[in-house]
Amino acid sequence: MSDEEHHFESKADAGASKTYPQQAGTIRKNGYIVIKNRPCKVVEVSTSKTGKHGHAKCHFVGIDIFNGKKLEDIVPSSHNCDAPHVNRTDYQLIDISEDGFVSLLTENGNTKDDLRLPTDENLLTQIKDGFAEGKDLVVSVMSSMGEEQICALKDIGPKQ
Repeated sequence: MSDEEHHFESKADAGASKTYPQQAGTIRKNGYIVIKNRPCKVVEVSTSKTGKHGHAKCHFVGIDIFNGKKLEDIVPSSHNCDAPHVNRTDYQLIDISEDGFVSLLTENGNTKDDLRLPTDENLLTQIKDGFAEGKDLVVSVMSSMGEEQICALKDIGPKQ
């Protein structure tokens, strides 16, 4: 046996995949699909008939869940395509810093300080105005494929 020390690079995640395979024919409207390596919410699905090579094709129109861009893809319905793991978590808003980052309170009492304010103007003004008025705000954070973004806001009343 050797006395050499082995150094392993530690990774923060448990090695879980960011996507899972799903048969194209089973993906429905309002589901999620990966198009061009972006997690998308499906807004339209159309299926063509089988051609002379025997594959029905599914035409997906999806909207990127983080930047709102419209993406399209055509996949044979019997083939697998990637579907992203999408999680929504609610956090209480503690503070907004001058550089555009928010400080959030997690369920276990820790703070999460690595999220930027949303780019959506409407949501941005709601958060800033509500925070300036001293309201208790809860933000919903959508995370998928290593990205996170504030996607919704709830007002739980004035601060005590």
